Amino acid sequence: MKRRDFLKSTAVFVSGAAVSMSALEMLDPKEVLAQNPELRWGFLVDTHKCVGCGMCVKACKTENDIPFDANVTRTWVERYVMTREGETFKDSPAGARNGFTSKLIDQNESGMKNVPDKDITQAFFVPKLCNHCELAACVQVCPVGATYGTKDGVVLVDRKWCIGCGYCIMGCPYGVRFFHPVVHTADKCTLCYHRISKGGNTACAQACPFGARKVGNLRDPNDPISKVIMSQRVGVLRPEYGTKPQCYYIGLNEEVH
Repeated sequence: MKRRDFLKSTAVFVSGAAVSMSALEMLDPKEVLAQNPELRWGFLVDTHKCVGCGMCVKACKTENDIPFDANVTRTWVERYVMTREGETFKDSPAGARNGFTSKLIDQNESGMKNVPDKDITQAFFVPKLCNHCELAACVQVCPVGATYGTKDGVVLVDRKWCIGCGYCIMGCPYGVRFFHPVVHTADKCTLCYHRISKGGNTACAQACPFGARKVGNLRDPNDPISKVIMSQRVGVLRPEYGTKPQCYYIGLNEEVH
């Protein structure tokens, strides 16, 4: 029996205890940063600049070997449309891989929604990806340590250790994780760690024609994204969960979760 199969078959007995213990071992971000205080990766999204073109999604899939036609992606873009009646409609067809080519809003089982222009009070796009939280829920619930945080603040998945139990997918409050359709392990955005750790840029930020995405060092006061975070009004997704996400947004509307 292979190691992965053995662990998967026994996970039901040990994972309960493992999750309970890990939930008590809260990660102290000060201890993590003390190991490498000069570098802490973060991400900045400017929703005012995003046009929903989908170039970021295409670039991410190509760079990270996510099947193009699979209904999963490491990053995606959501469209929000708000009406005079106080309604909010949201969609992200194929993760916005091909952009938004129609005014019709995909409401899944409810079909396509047509909102007349005269009824729209606000419309915008919101890119999403893993938030690389300082207190990542996915790290805490993984029973085998396959999900872990690096010294410089990036949350990664070790495919050799992942047993496919799905706890991290269920535990993530942002819905950014999925099962890779080919390798069958948990998958998500890595901030293109293989690139940035060598001085490069993320594939999505490099592909964005309008500069809506940027990666940088939160510990460097002269880094462009640090300057924005310190001087402008920025927000994070779902701060009430206490995970301390390190993906910051300019122009984040309260309707976005």
